[in-house]
Amino acid sequence: MTFYIKMLLKRLITLIIYGIITISQVSYGQVDFNKTDDDLGNVSDEFQEHFFEALKQKAIENYDKSVTALLKCIEIDDSHSVLYFELGKNYNALKNFGAAEEALKEAVSQEPDNEWYLDELYVAYVNLKDYRRAIKTVKQLVKFHPDYKEDLAAIYVQTQNYKDALKVLDELDDELGLSSDRDRLRNQIYNATGRKKEQIENLKERVDKDPEAEKNYLALIYRYSENKEEKKAYDTAKTLLEIHPESQLVHLALYKFYLNDNKHEEAIASMKTVLSSKAIDAEAKVKVLADFVRFVSENEQYEAELVAITSELTQTTTNAKTLIELAQYYLVKNNKQKALDYYLQAERKEPENFGLIRNILLLYIDLEQYEVAEKKSDQALERFPSQPVLYLINGVALNRLNRHNDAVESLEMGLDYIIENAKMESDFYKQLSTAYTGLNNLKKAKAFSDKAKSLEPLE
Repeated sequence: MTFYIKMLLKRLITLIIYGIITISQVSYGQVDFNKTDDDLGNVSDEFQEHFFEALKQKAIENYDKSVTALLKCIEIDDSHSVLYFELGKNYNALKNFGAAEEALKEAVSQEPDNEWYLDELYVAYVNLKDYRRAIKTVKQLVKFHPDYKEDLAAIYVQTQNYKDALKVLDELDDELGLSSDRDRLRNQIYNATGRKKEQIENLKERVDKDPEAEKNYLALIYRYSENKEEKKAYDTAKTLLEIHPESQLVHLALYKFYLNDNKHEEAIASMKTVLSSKAIDAEAKVKVLADFVRFVSENEQYEAELVAITSELTQTTTNAKTLIELAQYYLVKNNKQKALDYYLQAERKEPENFGLIRNILLLYIDLEQYEVAEKKSDQALERFPSQPVLYLINGVALNRLNRHNDAVESLEMGLDYIIENAKMESDFYKQLSTAYTGLNNLKKAKAFSDKAKSLEPLE
């Protein structure tokens, strides 16, 4: 329902402006209530008191009290449309959309061509999911501002009237030019109806109309790829590169085509362009880096290329995922120290990432850096006191440091947090057996060793 939120936000500024105008007009009336050109005309002091009380309560979001004050105004004099408008706004704010509809219909009956009244009534209809009346109202609003046509298209989509929705979108594109918001709505229609050919034809027309616009080619490449028309996507990407040789975004598609075509040098050049580009977002770079890493895993002769670009990338990246991807690559290569270095860099960017902290601690154990593992697992337990794996790592480190009493204390505490994990429970018992062996309590050591064995799966 995101288009509703957008629609309400879009209205907010105009309604605030109207509210300011209303208040300023009423304030002017307060100076001289006998002036004939005041919107409220010649009203009593009691009416004026209730009306200003309504505005004040609405301003501090006491909508119920504002409603009460407005109803008192209506009891005194119900001939002012603005009372019903304000009443409707309060009911909308209270999510009493049925009451809002009734109040706003009365306001509109007194002033049928008031844009602000119609707009607020439209909001009520949308929230009531009364799309037939919402469409009727927004059609009235279109004459005030063409932006309302986008709302009309959105409601047509909501009611699955895709033909009329596309017609409205086409009209808006012709009148106002292309828009990313309208394109998202258009793609939503194409996806819902399966009109992939129509979608591609629309994009091809855009390329023909504006052959210099890079984004039209990129959208067409994406859709061809989505439809498994790889050759057409590849040809479109090459055409874009010919027209815009400086394009960086096109390499998001080109590197994959080059890889599939076994053009390794071109693929690497494209990946380097993407990874060093300031115009491409971090999420996209992470995906390209993952592909680069997989490629080098299978083609080790290009590892120097990966090292060169990643060393440059890690100087500028603010994205932990990039560093994690590199760490995982070095884990596969069994270069644990290098993996740890990248994990530590990632941790500085995401210090609350539990999975990252766990991997770092496990690497400290693997690398026999027990003092650091013990210290950092202690620190981690302050933030994640219910994570049993941290107690296990802490216990392992303490056992390796011959601090067996401390190991027993940590391990026994961690056992309480294990939930239906026989493998982890067995690991705890093994470490407790190690701790008691170190304390020369062989009876307890054997008991825990037997417990560990009882949890091991039968062969």
